[in-house]
Amino acid sequence: MVWRFLFGGLLCVAVLSPARAVAELQRSEKAAFRVVELSVGLEHPWSLAFLPDGRFLVSERPGRLRLVGADGRLDPRPVGGVPVVVARGQGGLLDVALHPQFASNGWVYLSYAGGGEGGAGTEVARGRLVGDASGSRLVDLQVIYRQQPKSLERVHFGSRLVFGGDGMLYITQGDRGEMERAQAPGDLAGKLVRLHDDGRVPADNPWRGVASARPEAYSTGHRSMQGAALHPQSGALWTHEHGPQGGDEINVIRPGRNYGWPLITYGVNYGLGTKIGVGTHLPGMEQPLYQWTPSIAPSGMAFYTGGRFPGWQGNLFVGALKAQALLRLELDGDRVVGEERLLVGQVGRIRDVRQGPDGFLYLLTDAADGRLLRLEPAARP
Repeated sequence: MVWRFLFGGLLCVAVLSPARAVAELQRSEKAAFRVVELSVGLEHPWSLAFLPDGRFLVSERPGRLRLVGADGRLDPRPVGGVPVVVARGQGGLLDVALHPQFASNGWVYLSYAGGGEGGAGTEVARGRLVGDASGSRLVDLQVIYRQQPKSLERVHFGSRLVFGGDGMLYITQGDRGEMERAQAPGDLAGKLVRLHDDGRVPADNPWRGVASARPEAYSTGHRSMQGAALHPQSGALWTHEHGPQGGDEINVIRPGRNYGWPLITYGVNYGLGTKIGVGTHLPGMEQPLYQWTPSIAPSGMAFYTGGRFPGWQGNLFVGALKAQALLRLELDGDRVVGEERLLVGQVGRIRDVRQGPDGFLYLLTDAADGRLLRLEPAARP
């Protein structure tokens, strides 16, 4: 049968079970906190989802979906029924997300690098999570999206999955390392995709009915989006993406908009420092809400709305791979008015950032022995 989970006392007790501190007391401008280690032994973990009974689903890039107990214990048995992935370069098993009605329907969504004619490309599948004494597995597996055409390149798959307030599934992607594809309307690479939860194309997608374009696309001109989250007040989808050498961006996604790559960017060619495209501006192309030069290599993103850290209310948190930091951004509407870098060089490459239903912040570190970490408030000395 499909797992049916209950919120309540179990969750409240479980999240407070003892865990090992892994960093000294941290003093943010707006909060004091400590970092505790919940789970270790995760191989290049990529994404995190919270099950209603207090457990965690964690994707590992080599192609495994893992269950972590509320007490941090890693189930040695991977979840069965996961689609075969192409674990090559930046490809593999990527995001994991629960259907908004997961408690009643059991649907788990996965994005990953899927193989086929021509190489690999970003794909999305869903399956129902079931379990018994023999372990947990996905059943009724359905591939609901395949990026076309596929490529032999090993980079820029994306990919984050977000269910919008409209009930639609938003899929972030990349240009697959072939930058010209991001501006090609008949090519799915470099596009943010919007679908019904079963993979059908919505009737109001901006290029639906345009013969030369892919109807799945919702926005275009993206390089490699590895962060996405809904703004808690406006409901707008915010994403971030990797620039080349410089020019990592945060964008607010609007239907039918062109975000410029590779015609405009604040980055330059690797090693050469030479200009890409025409510069930083073109009429009809969107400017980033915020950008980082030099690059931080952003991955994972969450708005903080919990009660554990009152000083962080409404802040945006972004993980950084290259910078090995957690970035806290203060906002005024759609403007970033302040940036603070936390945990610089202390926990490694941060791949994912999530706010838990308990109001804590959770991090995944990208390493062969990756970790699930939790940020907890601490009294200032």
